[in-house]
Amino acid sequence: MDVSAEDDYFYHENISFNFSYEDYPVLCEKGDVRSVGAIFLPIMYTVCLVVGLAGNSLVVAVYAYHKRLKTMTDAFLTHLAVADLLLLCTLPFWAADAARGWELGEAVCKIVSACYSVNFTCCMLLLACISLDRYLALARAQSKDQSRWLRRIITRRHCWKVCLAVWATAFLLGLPDLILSEVRWLSDRSVCLAIYPPSMARGGKAALEIAEVLLGFLLPLLVMVICYWSVGRALKGLPVESRGKKWRALRVLLTVVGVFVVTQLPYNVLKVYRAMDSVYALVTHCGTSKVLDQAAQLTESLALTHCCLNPILYAFVGSSFRQHMMKVAKTFGEKRRKRRKTRENAAEDEEMEMSFNSHCASQETNTFSI
Repeated sequence: MDVSAEDDYFYHENISFNFSYEDYPVLCEKGDVRSVGAIFLPIMYTVCLVVGLAGNSLVVAVYAYHKRLKTMTDAFLTHLAVADLLLLCTLPFWAADAARGWELGEAVCKIVSACYSVNFTCCMLLLACISLDRYLALARAQSKDQSRWLRRIITRRHCWKVCLAVWATAFLLGLPDLILSEVRWLSDRSVCLAIYPPSMARGGKAALEIAEVLLGFLLPLLVMVICYWSVGRALKGLPVESRGKKWRALRVLLTVVGVFVVTQLPYNVLKVYRAMDSVYALVTHCGTSKVLDQAAQLTESLALTHCCLNPILYAFVGSSFRQHMMKVAKTFGEKRRKRRKTRENAAEDEEMEMSFNSHCASQETNTFSI
């Protein structure tokens, strides 16, 4: 998980050659930032966990019921829901870390940190794949010659290769967290964070942050804008009779892009600024550092809400998913009615058998008494 380097750090103010007590490094205490995070972060993580688990579990359950996924989008949505679920499962660990500090050891720290980074990046890349698949579906329907090489690559037959490439890329970006994450005692508690060696404390950390921004935000955003812009232009060319459906589809596309920008842009802008700070030491005041830490808590929580919105934006609005869900609900209802009818028939048979047995018993008693 992206955590600011050290909770308490030393910084220099008014460095000059005329030394005085004020020129020595000053300790930046961040107890107030931690106390706010100990209340705010567990609440936000709990809300994301409950809402996200409900929506993404439904997506996985519906697609798992249909053994064979029919389209590329179905496959991408399934992988997206799995990545969201794995990401959400790390939130209880970070909520406990924010409230009480890290108490689960270094091995769990490494695994949870890597799982968070891998699945966060994987979610963003899968969003790009979904938008690309929608654009290629439109290109196939209109028999366009453009992007023919993409249509040969992104097909149902090569779907598993595309998903494997996405997961492999995300795993490579999460590998530093798996290797470098450690449990350190800072101020009054233990924390789980990535500790970079002195040789790469500046350049290596900044390069990793920029790579995450490029692959986890700018690339998906660029693909989404280009693909949905092309889809929107094609929708505008539809006949007047389809105007209602056209504008509904356009609103969906604009909502998808807008939600992505609103939830992800602040977090990634802050990551770029912190990457520049690690190289050029832009932050020299304790107050500024505290504001950045609070902004990181807020923007990262906002970015995590996208895991809760993915099922609504991508699965529930799709007619194919709604059809799958209706089939599952219908089949479940039929099975439930059959079980109820079987229980009722069994109860009726048992009552008839009991009445028959009681009648026989009375006959035997009468005979015996005679």
